Amino acid sequence: TGAEELHWPVPAGQKTFVEELKENGYWTGAAGKWHLGEAMKSRFDEVMEVDTSGFQLPSGEKGLSGKFKQTYQGDARSGCTDWIPLFKKRPKGKPFFLWLAALDPHRPYDKNAIPNPHKPEDVLISPYHPDLPSVREDYALYYDEVTRLDFFVGKVIDQLSIEGLEQNTFILFISDNGKPFPRDKTTLYDSGIRSPWIIKWPKSVRPGTRSKSLVSSIDIAPTFLDIAGVKPHERYSGKSMLPLIKNPDDKIREYIFAEKNWHDYEDHSRAVRDSRYKLIVNSYVDLPNTPPADAVRSPIFQSMLKLYNEGSLEISKQQIFLKPRPGLELYDTKVDPFELNNLAGRIPYLEIQKRLSLALNKWVAETGDYVPSLRTADEFDRETGKPTPARVRPRLSKIQMQSKGLTAP
Repeated sequence: TGAEELHWPVPAGQKTFVEELKENGYWTGAAGKWHLGEAMKSRFDEVMEVDTSGFQLPSGEKGLSGKFKQTYQGDARSGCTDWIPLFKKRPKGKPFFLWLAALDPHRPYDKNAIPNPHKPEDVLISPYHPDLPSVREDYALYYDEVTRLDFFVGKVIDQLSIEGLEQNTFILFISDNGKPFPRDKTTLYDSGIRSPWIIKWPKSVRPGTRSKSLVSSIDIAPTFLDIAGVKPHERYSGKSMLPLIKNPDDKIREYIFAEKNWHDYEDHSRAVRDSRYKLIVNSYVDLPNTPPADAVRSPIFQSMLKLYNEGSLEISKQQIFLKPRPGLELYDTKVDPFELNNLAGRIPYLEIQKRLSLALNKWVAETGDYVPSLRTADEFDRETGKPTPARVRPRLSKIQMQSKGLTAP
């Protein structure tokens, strides 16, 4: 099924940095959301997985009703309630690595998720979303789940302090994507890939320190190993962030790269970004930039779709519906942080476009990237977010792939 494609398990033969920490004396544990497959559970000393059926709409025939199975209620809906129990299971006096994963703020949202819910009139609306009551209400519920997540993060920090471990515990708070709204999650705009990245390490990081240097999720593994005194193997493509921790003005990379593949809907896009400019290459220009199915089902998308069909949606907010869409997108993120003004093909920016294109092509060659010769069917309807019957989504078991290159004109 498509859901299995999205959440493919990590191959059993893959070695991870977690087991390298374990081999070097660390106790390792994971609690909360789990999408790595059964084989990876053996890499941890303890795994406390939560049931994700409360937010994952079933695929195929089972999901045609569009109803969710609400497994947990109250704080348990956060997916964070096992964090402290896991922490207390660790052997005392032994270094530890914990992967604490939340379900918050994944859709669907519930009202009154926290004691003092946010007010719709207090939220800040992104300029690519319409300022409507339904949109503000959805934002407010999102704020509520972020706040509930923050509460559980605070409980972990409090427990570290109680046990005298706060000063020498390195905490990296991240998100795997942008907020689950249209033009955010699963896009290659900064609202989709510039996710939270907060470090707390009182022993070595002064509170309030900021760094403008580029980092990537592939830098996480070598960073944790470096901090633990374990030399990262050359197979890791990332770079340790320890130099930035020591000197926030340092620089560990000139470019970061991002990719979008099938996620509920077929797509294939790649991006390269330096400290200011970003180039996005869209392989399937005939497909609109549809957000993930949970965002399609959201009040925001449905409100935008209604306005679009009526012909009253502002041009700056139509990007998720347009087809064909541009094959190339170039943005100056300094003057245009919301990436609304596409500069691709404009004469003053051709040299920048060429430089970024060469960097992206080099990355494509180094990573063995390619554009599939055949496409994978959508699993959900692009306007309702409801699952499509399995009988109209033939499984492509073996696909002959060919590289088509990504050289920009």
